[in-house]
Amino acid sequence: MEQRTYNQYCATARTLDLIGERWTLLLIRELLTGPKRFGDLQTSLRGLGTGLLSARLKHLEREGLAHKITIPPPARTTAYALTEAGEELGPAVLALARWGLKWAMGERRATETFHPGWAVLGLQACFDTETAAGLHAVYEFRIDDEPFHARIDDGTIEALHGPAQNPDATITISKDAFLRLTGQGLTFTEAIESGAASASGDGEALRRLKGLFRLPPPHTRNR
Repeated sequence: MEQRTYNQYCATARTLDLIGERWTLLLIRELLTGPKRFGDLQTSLRGLGTGLLSARLKHLEREGLAHKITIPPPARTTAYALTEAGEELGPAVLALARWGLKWAMGERRATETFHPGWAVLGLQACFDTETAAGLHAVYEFRIDDEPFHARIDDGTIEALHGPAQNPDATITISKDAFLRLTGQGLTFTEAIESGAASASGDGEALRRLKGLFRLPPPHTRNR
C-alpha cells in the first residue's frame, strides 16, 4: 500500500504523514493503554478489516512507532506495543480526547459502537490534577464485565486495563449508564440511586472520587 505524503518540510505535516491515515491514530490510542494482540485490536476496532489492520500495523512497525512483543506466561502470545516514539504521542491523543469531550461528542449516533476499554484513556483525559492533590488511592472500575483501574498518586494518574490488586474503592456501572454519564444526561449520584451503579470501599476514597474526573460542558461549534 503506497504511503501518501503532504510533501511539506513541516513538523506537523511530517507527523500527519506518519499517523494521519484513517485508523492509524485509533490504533495508537488502543496501544497507549498497553500491549494488544491482533484479536484484541479486531475486537475494539470493529469496522477495520483484517487486511487493513495488518497493513496499518506493518506501517507502525516500519515507521518505528510500534513493535511486536511476546506476552509472558501464561498467555505467551505475540502482541503489539508502542515504541518510545509511539508512547510520546500520548499527550497529543489525550489533548484530542479533551477537545472532543468539549466540542465533538454530543448524542451517541445509532451506528456508533462503544467499547468499555476506551474509558481507560477517558479517565486520563478528564482527570483533575488539582482535586487529586494529596490523594493516594487505587480505584477499580467495572463497566459491565470489563475491569480497569486507576492509581492516583498526589495529582498524577496511571490508568490500566484489568483489575487492581487491593483497590481502595470499587465502582461497578452498566455500559448504558456509563454512556449516559459521558453524555452528561446522568450524574454518578443518580446512577447510584437508580441501581445502575454501585460503589464500595474506603469512605474517604469514595468521597474524593466525585471531583477527580470532570467532563467539560458541551459546546456548540456553530457560532
